[in-house]
Amino acid sequence: MPERQPRKDAVRNRQAVLAAADTLFAQCESPKDVTMADIGAAAGVGKGTLFRAFGDRTGLLRALYEARLEPLRLSIETGPPPLGPATPPRERVPALLDAALCFKLDNRHLSLALEESGSGSPYQAEHYERWHGLLRAALERIPGRGLADSGFTAHVLLAAIRADLVEHLAGREGVSREAMRAQLGDFVRGVVGEG
Repeated sequence: MPERQPRKDAVRNRQAVLAAADTLFAQCESPKDVTMADIGAAAGVGKGTLFRAFGDRTGLLRALYEARLEPLRLSIETGPPPLGPATPPRERVPALLDAALCFKLDNRHLSLALEESGSGSPYQAEHYERWHGLLRAALERIPGRGLADSGFTAHVLLAAIRADLVEHLAGREGVSREAMRAQLGDFVRGVVGEG
């Protein structure tokens, strides 16, 4: 049986909701300030449409996060160095973490809202598992790294770019983007070694 295609108005409504949510999260003081009612009003759709399309606020946050993450995901899966799969692992690990940090800096409120969504552990989220798997695989390919558990190391590296930490450093302590990237790079190179 062929897969059923969504109606054109449903596709249009979904795009309008994602665009409205994108704008509201980019402009908000705190991610907690953005409600489903705000998003529906900005998109010109009712709450019923929102809940049918996304299930709940967390589902909407995930959909928006994944839409924003798609270009980066494609670059990681098929792109050239430094992110692409042909990059030597000792170089790819810092590049992956730098890309993830930049993504979170560019999407601070959305990343924070998703991690604070109350949907259970952030470590069980699909996007977290994807990043963890990429890092673990790259770490396992580094010869003579001296760290016994690549899975644990991947968790520790990802902890350095948690959205709440990024928000604290960038928002409350005023650490610049360049300084955060340099500090993260130094930390990651210390973990993976210089080769």
